[in-house]
Amino acid sequence: MRLRRASIAALGAFTLLLAIPQSASAAVGEFQYTYIGLDGKPHVRILLDPESRECITLPEVADPNATEPAHSPRNRTTSTATVFTEPECEGDFFSLRPLTGRGSERLKLRSVVFS
Repeated sequence: MRLRRASIAALGAFTLLLAIPQSASAAVGEFQYTYIGLDGKPHVRILLDPESRECITLPEVADPNATEPAHSPRNRTTSTATVFTEPECEGDFFSLRPLTGRGSERLKLRSVVFS
């Protein structure tokens, strides 16, 4: 009798695990960058728990003809962040290690992808 109840409980637990939706893959933490706003002043923007393996073009600096690129990235996510000089993850790139990766004002970026 105990074996039967244990089997039923195990089967129920397994069924529950199958029913729970799998979460999308995301880099946990925050990615920070600085850009020059339309007012000419520097602004800091944070991406919180960004999607992994998906190119993110930074909206404030997406148009190379109208804006300067962002700079000074700080990667405080659990994933490697690869930053690109052009929108759509094109152009020159540089990787920032998880949690402590950072770049100076000289590191320009318009898009980023997380591993």
